Amino acid sequence: MNLSTPSSAAAPRLSVRHLSTAFPTEEGLVRSVADVSFAIQPGKTTALVGESGSGKSVTSLTLMRLLPRTANAQVTGEATFITREGQSVDLLRIDEPAMRRLRGNQLSMIFQEPMTSLNPVFTIGDQIAESVRLHKGLDRRAALAHALRMLDLVEIPAAAQRLHEYPHQLSGGMRQRVMIALAMACDPTLLIADEPTTALDVTIQAQILMLMRRLQAETGMSILFITHNLGVVAHHADDVVVLYAGRVVEQAPVRPLFAQPRHPYTQGLLACLPGKARAPGQPRPKRLFAIRGQVSSPLAPPPGCAFEPRCDLALPACREAMPPLIDVTDTPGAPRQARCIRVEGTALQEAA
Repeated sequence: MNLSTPSSAAAPRLSVRHLSTAFPTEEGLVRSVADVSFAIQPGKTTALVGESGSGKSVTSLTLMRLLPRTANAQVTGEATFITREGQSVDLLRIDEPAMRRLRGNQLSMIFQEPMTSLNPVFTIGDQIAESVRLHKGLDRRAALAHALRMLDLVEIPAAAQRLHEYPHQLSGGMRQRVMIALAMACDPTLLIADEPTTALDVTIQAQILMLMRRLQAETGMSILFITHNLGVVAHHADDVVVLYAGRVVEQAPVRPLFAQPRHPYTQGLLACLPGKARAPGQPRPKRLFAIRGQVSSPLAPPPGCAFEPRCDLALPACREAMPPLIDVTDTPGAPRQARCIRVEGTALQEAA
């Protein structure tokens, strides 16, 4: 595996600009992702956070070009990926054969539920070996040997035995390790992890997160970590992008965001955390907070700020127009943005 660590001064591994994904339905156009922009630096972890329905998984599936064809998704924007060879490609524009050469090779994904992502009729070894044979050109024997090394790498006990077992024979934690081994088999430069620990107990969750951190340190890969667990984000992310109703409402380095969230939605999410899960130095709340109401329907969004119906700090002007994304950087080298009319700063140019 490649053990070189990229320079912090390098160009972003992935630059997403004005990404929008909409689905036509009989009731109207569902805008699941609307004008989302962010960047992931080499060797760093960017967390994409928000409630269910905020557009996190649709963003990842759009970037991986894995949206079902029957959905007839309308995708616009750019997603510039820097390959291992230093080439710049737009993941949304390259043809399907070129995307297949990247997907599972330089660009990998850990899906949310391993039991539905692994094929039940093939052994664990064959599923890992298939990717290696396709992208590295190894024969079956060499590919299975590589699969065994990957199972050892992700610390699966009795790896030689597990190599010939089927997904239903493994525990949830083992299946998740297999998913990581499958994603890491071809030494990707960018790993997308879509809530990889949601269905696991806290002990196994901690082991999986430590494993991902170790593999990142060894390979220098970038990670897009999709989660709703801000306790995990506080300890494992470098930068945070907060989504609400398909739009970025705040993004910042993890420490400034936890220390001083600028958007009311981010403030509400952090207030919902139990005391022990809060960032170091933050006071423990006396009563657990809950954001009132629910996310508005993507078929009938409010005319102004999408969070206005649930916001305790809303002003009449919040109902009139969608607030722009404001540059609120207060520390050199630590860019911050927030989408709220209460925030002072410089409005950023956005797509119409």
